[in-house]
Amino acid sequence: MTFQSRDVLSIIDFNRKDFEDLFSNADRIIKGNTSKFNLLEGKIMASAFFEPSTRTRLSFEAAMKKLGGDVITLVGEEAISIKKGESFIDTIRMLDAYSDIIVIRHSYEGAAKLAAEIAESPVINGGDGKQHHPTQAFIDLFTVKRLKDRIDGLVYGVLGDLKYARTANSFLLALTRFQPKKVYLISPNILRIRAETKDYLSRYNIKYEELFDVREVIGELDILYVTRIQKERFPDPIEYERVKGSYRLTLSVLKDAKPELKILHPLPKLDEIDREIDYTEFAAYFTQARYGVPIRMALLALIFGKKIP
Repeated sequence: MTFQSRDVLSIIDFNRKDFEDLFSNADRIIKGNTSKFNLLEGKIMASAFFEPSTRTRLSFEAAMKKLGGDVITLVGEEAISIKKGESFIDTIRMLDAYSDIIVIRHSYEGAAKLAAEIAESPVINGGDGKQHHPTQAFIDLFTVKRLKDRIDGLVYGVLGDLKYARTANSFLLALTRFQPKKVYLISPNILRIRAETKDYLSRYNIKYEELFDVREVIGELDILYVTRIQKERFPDPIEYERVKGSYRLTLSVLKDAKPELKILHPLPKLDEIDREIDYTEFAAYFTQARYGVPIRMALLALIFGKKIP
């Protein structure tokens, strides 16, 4: 099994077959008649979140428990011995000694990769700085597959903070494993997509176009992926103040959209999507969030060499 004993650090480490295997296992979980599969009984997951999280941490913990495993949790440096001066490396060594798999989120880019170099157990990146969030990308494309019955051949728009949002960048990198018809990159000028992500899209012959206003292409889109402005990633608060509130999706913006357009958002959302949209058929972000548990259940099971029955 291609996932067995693997670290999950970046979405580019996985090929199309990996996505398809993961998705088929997640489908079996959703279709199953039980909410708990005892495949990981006796296994312990360390949930190491040095940065705030709601959906990622809780869905990983729920996934492990539904698989019959146990969870040990640390949240924030205030709650652990790093506050006393312990090194990050020593903390990872201890987590490795106490658990069979580590899920880590950290504000520093490369923290998950460093943890994987230290730990003997598999390490899953739950988000590192503005760089990677691979399991969110798995969820995002699984959601597209469930909603549209395909990922290939669709027109995608990615709207918002394309510079600092690790979710948007991981989503775009994940699309290179498929064949989208076209991708529109929509953002304020100072939040344009990073050069390395753009280069990666070009390497895989992804047809893309950069623009400022989603209304120019709203009628073409099958999927619109929206991200919030990542205030916590801005090195300069003045830069954040210049772009705060610079884009907002409203019903009037969607008046020319296809009726079957689906809007995704990794959450939390602030003011970039009007709350009125929550109650329309366009909104798919709460469904997307619910898929976090079956995807992460499938991922954990496959890493431990278990297939969902």
